[in-house]
Amino acid sequence: MTAYAVWFIIFACIAYLIATDENVAKAVYFTGKIVNNKLARFRWWVINNPRTPWAQYVMWRRSNQLAKELMNKIESKNK
Repeated sequence: MTAYAVWFIIFACIAYLIATDENVAKAVYFTGKIVNNKLARFRWWVINNPRTPWAQYVMWRRSNQLAKELMNKIESKNK
């Protein structure tokens, strides 16, 4: 119960400061934008970094599909 009271007091103070001071509201808004930007950048890095397992799997799958396609073309030319 006390943890809820502490969180409530913290958020109530922040809400009071946002409601009373325009600069605090702008700071909170831009801090949220920065956090959102950092999360988007991290997500992009995780998806596109060639060392992550996901990217390695995607590259492996794309290479195998291309190899199968090329083998089919080569076999159809030889027939």
